[in-house]
Amino acid sequence: MGIGRKALGLLTSASLLTGTVDPETLKDALLRAYETNPTLAAARAQQRATDETVTIQRAQGLPSAGISGRYSELIQQSSPAIVSPERIFNGNLNASVPIYSGGAVRNGVLAAENRVEAGRADLRGTESAIFSAVVAAYMDVILNEALVDLSLNNVAVLEVNLEATRDRFEIGDLTRTDIAQSESRLALARGSLESAEAGLIQARENYIALTGAAPVDLQAPPPLPGLPASADDAVDVALVHNPDLIAARERAEASGFDIAVAGSGRLPSVSAFSQVDYTNFLGTLGAGSNSGTDVTAGVSVSIPLFQGGQVAARQRQATAQAQAALENVYAVERGVIAQVRAAFSSWRASLRIIESSEIAVDAAELSLEGVRAENSVGNRTVLDILDAQQELLRAQVQLVTARRNAYVAGFTLLAAMGRAEARDLGLEEEGVLYDPLDNAERVNGIIWDWQRDPAPQPESTRTVDIPAQDAEISRSTASGD
Repeated sequence: MGIGRKALGLLTSASLLTGTVDPETLKDALLRAYETNPTLAAARAQQRATDETVTIQRAQGLPSAGISGRYSELIQQSSPAIVSPERIFNGNLNASVPIYSGGAVRNGVLAAENRVEAGRADLRGTESAIFSAVVAAYMDVILNEALVDLSLNNVAVLEVNLEATRDRFEIGDLTRTDIAQSESRLALARGSLESAEAGLIQARENYIALTGAAPVDLQAPPPLPGLPASADDAVDVALVHNPDLIAARERAEASGFDIAVAGSGRLPSVSAFSQVDYTNFLGTLGAGSNSGTDVTAGVSVSIPLFQGGQVAARQRQATAQAQAALENVYAVERGVIAQVRAAFSSWRASLRIIESSEIAVDAAELSLEGVRAENSVGNRTVLDILDAQQELLRAQVQLVTARRNAYVAGFTLLAAMGRAEARDLGLEEEGVLYDPLDNAERVNGIIWDWQRDPAPQPESTRTVDIPAQDAEISRSTASGD
C-alpha cells in the first residue's frame, strides 16, 4: 500500500517532489499574491483615488484666486465719439474667501472622511478575499496531486489484478467473466485518472492566476491560529472586525452627513472678495491717460428665496439614500453572521469527516487484504477483490478531500471574522506591508494645483510567459498493492 499511503500523507506532510527547486510554503504563496496580484493592486489604487475626495471637499472652503486678460481692437464704431481708443487691454485679478456655506463644506469633508474609512475596510476585505482564494488554490493543488496519485495507484493495482486474472484464466482457475469484470474496472479507473489529471491542471492554472507563479513542491500548510471554540464566539469577533460590516457602517454614517450637505442649499452663503481691474488703451487716447487701475473689496451675501423645490428634493433623496445605507448595514450583518456560522459548521464537520475517514481507510485496507487472502483459497471471487479495492479508493479520496475542506473552511472562518489579513498571517516578517494611511497622510493638506503623481505603471506581474501546466507528478516510490 506504499503509494496509497503516500498520497494520503500529502495533506499532512510535504507534497510530492517536482524537482530540485526549493519547496514553496503557504506563506510564500500568500506573500507573492500580496505583492503581485493585480486585483489587490487595483484595490489599493482605487483607495488612493478615494483618499483624494477629502481634499476635493475641503478645497471648496479654501480661498481661490484667478487672473484674466483681454486684448481688443476697435475696428469700426457706429457713431462718432469724443474719445475713441483704437485698442484696449483689460487685466483682472480676483480673489474670494468663503466664510459661510450653510455647513456644506464641513459636512462634505466629514462624509468624505467616512467614505475613506469605508474604502480602507473594503481594501482589507479585498486582501482577505484574495488570501482566501490563494489558500483554496494552494490546497486544491495539493488535493488534486493526491487524487492523481491515488488514481495512478488504482490503475496500477487494477493492471496487476487483470494480468493475474488472465494468468489464472489460462490455467482454468477463473472464467472469462472474471476477466471482463477486471477489464471493466480498469477502464473506469483510467477514465477517473483522466478526470483527476484535468482537475490537477485546472488547479495549477488557477494557482498561477492568483499568485503569478507555477506551484512547485507545495509544502503542508501550518496550523491555523485563533480558531474559535464556538460559532457564537466567532460571530462576536466578526461583528467587531469583519471589514465588509465596518465598511457598511462607515458608509451609513457618511450618508447622514450627505443629508446636511443637501439641506445647505437653502441656507445663506457668505464670502469675502477682492478684485483688481487694470485697463490700458495702449497709447491710442493721445496725450490723455492711457491706463488705470481699480481696486475693490467687499463681502458677498447670497440668500436663496425660491429654487423650485430642488433643495428639498435633494435632501429627501439624501435621506432615502441614508435609509438605504442603514438597511444595508443590517443586510451585511445578516450575511456575515450566516457566513461565519456556515464556515464554522463546515470546518467542524470536515474535522469529524477526517476522523471517520481515517477509520474507514484503515478498515478498508484490512478488508482488502482479507479478501485477497480468502480469494487465494477460493472463498472470494475476483469481483469481491475489485469491490474491496474500490471501497478503499473511495475512503482514501474522502480522507484527502476532507483534509482540504477542513483547512479551507477554517481559513474562510478566520476571514469572515476579520482575522485573515497580512498582519494576522505574519507577512510583515517578510517585508514592509502596504499601509493605506501613508498615502492619506501624503495627500492631506496639498493645496498646490500643479502637484501631480507620476504616470501610472502596473505593479502586478503577467503570467503569459509561464508554461502551460500539465498533470505530471514526481513519485518518489512506486510500489503496488
